[in-house]
Amino acid sequence: MASFSVKELLEAGVHYGHHASRWNPKMEKYIYGKRNAIHIINLVETVRGLLKACKFLKKLAARGEDVLLVGTKRQSSAVVVAEGQRGDIPHVSERWLGGTLTNFQTIRSRLGRLIELEELESSGRLSTYSKKEASTLMREKRKILRNLDGLRKLERQPGAIVVIDPRREKIAVMEANKLGIPVIGLIDSDSDPDRINIPIPGNDDAIKSIQLITSMMVNAVLEGKVQARGTVTPLHDSAGEAGETEASEAAAAGEAVEAAASAEDKSGEQEESSKTDDSAETKTDETESASKSEEETASEEPAAEESTEKTEPKEES
Repeated sequence: MASFSVKELLEAGVHYGHHASRWNPKMEKYIYGKRNAIHIINLVETVRGLLKACKFLKKLAARGEDVLLVGTKRQSSAVVVAEGQRGDIPHVSERWLGGTLTNFQTIRSRLGRLIELEELESSGRLSTYSKKEASTLMREKRKILRNLDGLRKLERQPGAIVVIDPRREKIAVMEANKLGIPVIGLIDSDSDPDRINIPIPGNDDAIKSIQLITSMMVNAVLEGKVQARGTVTPLHDSAGEAGETEASEAAAAGEAVEAAASAEDKSGEQEESSKTDDSAETKTDETESASKSEEETASEEPAAEESTEKTEPKEES
C-alpha cells in the first residue's frame, strides 16, 4: 500500500484550489474552506480518495490488466511521460485523439504503420526513395510518434484510466464512461466529480502536486505487478486488508485534521497575541491616567484647605 504523509501533501500544495468564483458547486463536499477568495481542498477527502485509488490500481495490476495514464496539459505532460516510463504504463501526454478507446482498432492500425516506418528507416530502404517521398514518410512517422508513442504496449482495452484534470480531458472521460471503464481522476475545485468513479480532490495545476499524486498511483501499479509475478508473499485476507486500509485511512485523515487545526491555532495565537498587546497598552494608558488623576486630586486638597482658612476670618469679623 502507498505510504505518504499529510505533510508531503501540504508541501506540494495539494490543498490549493481555484478562485472561489470558478468553483463547481458539486465539489462542495470536498472543500474545507476559503482563504483570500481561494478555495482550500479538504485533505481528509484527498487522503481517502488516494488510498482507495491505490488499492484499486494494485488489485487491477495484480490481475494483469493494463492502466492508462492520461495528462496532456503543459504542467502534467512531462510528469506523465516520466512516470509512465518508470512504471511501464501506457500513457497519453501530447494529445488525446478522439476514438482512442471507442475506435481502438484504428489506433492499433496506426501503431502498426509506425512500426513499418521505423523498420523502413532502420533497414536503410528509405534511401531508395526520393527526397520528397522520404520527407513525407518521416513527417508521417513524427506525427504518429508524437501522438501514439505512449500507447505502443496497449494491445487491449485498459482496465482503468487515470486522468489528470478530467475537465480538460473530457473526451477521454466520456469514452471511458461509454465503455464502462473505471476512471480515476485528480480533480480540482472547478471539476465535475459525477463522471469520475474514484475522485481524488487536489491541485491539478501545480507540478509538485501532480508529481506526488501520480507517483503514488504508479507505485501502487508496480506493487501489483510484482505481486502478479509471485515474487512477494500473498496479501492478507480481505477482512484484514480492509481493516488495515481503514486504520491507515483514519490515521492519515487524523493527521490532516491535526494539520488544519494547527494552522488555525497558529492564526488564533497570532490574533490573541495582538489582542494581548492591545490590552496591555490599554492598561498602561489607564494606569497613567489614574496616576495623573491622583496627583491632581492631591494638589487640589491643599488649595481647598487654604481657601477655607481665608474664608474663616471673614466670618468672625
